[in-house]
Amino acid sequence: MKKIIVLLLISCLSFSGCEKDDICDANTVTTPRLVITFYDYNNASVEKNVTNLSIFADGMEEAVTFSGSTLINGSTVSIPLKVNAETTKFHFILNYGSTNVIVPANEDIITFNYTTENIYVSRACGFKTNYTLKSDNPFVHTDAATPDLKWMQYVAVKNSLIANENETHLEIYF
Repeated sequence: MKKIIVLLLISCLSFSGCEKDDICDANTVTTPRLVITFYDYNNASVEKNVTNLSIFADGMEEAVTFSGSTLINGSTVSIPLKVNAETTKFHFILNYGSTNVIVPANEDIITFNYTTENIYVSRACGFKTNYTLKSDNPFVHTDAATPDLKWMQYVAVKNSLIANENETHLEIYF
């Protein structure tokens, strides 16, 4: 009888040291990216596929490019904002690397202004950051070269709260 009690006690103590694995489930919502949908300027209700587009974050040498990217899907692009700042600048370059004089590369720059909110998700996943585009000045749209050569004709905020990637946050008409 004493052997059984000792065996039960040892097995109970051995299982008390086990704890749940700290693995963040892939389906857990984490820090969302800014979702931009492109539309035809002449027909505002029609989404327009983007080709030959590269997007550089300010100070980065590597771009998010249309060709082979998981971040760009036809007429939609998802780009990350900085979690440790309240502005992020992106260079949207249409026809990037083009040497064609008729269809040259054209760069528009958008600086996003936002506030951040850190939200605790779990011990395994840590924190996520939600963004809110500032209502008084959500973005600044400029052209890298001559102002009359902007390829983006109109930029509109559709949803200023960036809490998930299931909806469009910004609309660009070109």
